[in-house]
Amino acid sequence: MQALCWHGKGDVRVDTVPDPKIIDPRDVIVKVTSTAICGSDLHLFDGYMPTMESGDILGHEFMGEVVETGKAITNLKKGDRIVVPFTMACGNCFFCQKTLYSCCDNSNPNKKIAEEAMGHSPSGLFGYSHMMGGFAGGQAEYVRVPFADVGGFKVPAGIPDEKVLFLSDIFPTGYMAAENAGIEPGDTVAVWGCGPVGQFAIRSAWMFGAGRVIAIDRVPERLKMAREYGKAEAIDFSKKTVFDELQELTHGRGPDRCIDSVGAEAHGGDSLGAVVDAVKTTIGLGTDRPTALRQAIMACRKAGTVSVPGVYVGLLDKVPMGAFVNKGLTMKSGQTHVHRYMKPLMDRIVNGEIDPSGVITHRAKLADAPKLYATFRDKKDGCIKVVLTP
Repeated sequence: MQALCWHGKGDVRVDTVPDPKIIDPRDVIVKVTSTAICGSDLHLFDGYMPTMESGDILGHEFMGEVVETGKAITNLKKGDRIVVPFTMACGNCFFCQKTLYSCCDNSNPNKKIAEEAMGHSPSGLFGYSHMMGGFAGGQAEYVRVPFADVGGFKVPAGIPDEKVLFLSDIFPTGYMAAENAGIEPGDTVAVWGCGPVGQFAIRSAWMFGAGRVIAIDRVPERLKMAREYGKAEAIDFSKKTVFDELQELTHGRGPDRCIDSVGAEAHGGDSLGAVVDAVKTTIGLGTDRPTALRQAIMACRKAGTVSVPGVYVGLLDKVPMGAFVNKGLTMKSGQTHVHRYMKPLMDRIVNGEIDPSGVITHRAKLADAPKLYATFRDKKDGCIKVVLTP
């Protein structure tokens, strides 16, 4: 089959690789009908995520048709259309029983590697390094789905792929970010980053009763989408100082809830912290650029909440913990417990409350993926979200 494979920093190629096979009775094989490039994939493309190996198949946002099932699978059959969470969950462990699916104890066969880096291992992830399980991803013609009895969510008949594909990651991720923010009716919510997750965090903030949503970015088409698709106010950080602007907009109090949808590769303009981050990551003395997180902590009102759906890889410099503690802030983060949100968010789609396909800007064949990875990373051609068909 054809699959998009990682071969090093900035080097992804469509290769011919062996078809996946059933390994465990709880597996299914899916013929991929739609897959997407996620902002988190850029951390692999840019060489930030350790334990990648040449030839690894990328992709963790995908859906398709079941073509083969393991012997233990009773709730899925050949021909079913399913969308698959990017986090894997066994459904039985302590964390899965608490619906903390991204913390699953049993889905990462390489948990020892993750434990050395993090203390404890999160769940296995599709197409996201050997530290996260070494599983082949879904930017391919076919993919093996472990624990499919728990993670294969059937799609109702008549709903096109593009409306439900993002249930695999970015819609639940944005929604959980808003939930983690603890939004109360009437709150002012500031969202750093107007990429796909940021767009869904904005839409979700309204669902939780926000009175005002302010989006922060520097890319014109992303800010336009935040205004039009997200109905948010917008700050272009290349033209205005974010802290000062938020202070003015909130009459000196600061936003009640701040959401960092950027993560490890934030662009911070020409601030001293951003310049130091860029130098240290370039020469290998640092792993992450946490400009957005710093700004969120400094701007958030006292006793407010900072929610972090943005992916961080390693150690952060110059995070203002003094401000965080003395302002009495709360921070919540984590990989998304996707399984928890699949049905309620599917219901919102079916009911017409939201059409997630509104964030798509580029549609292409899998063969075009290498070119589009660069286009997406470099924010060229108005690229915000890419959907691929094998």
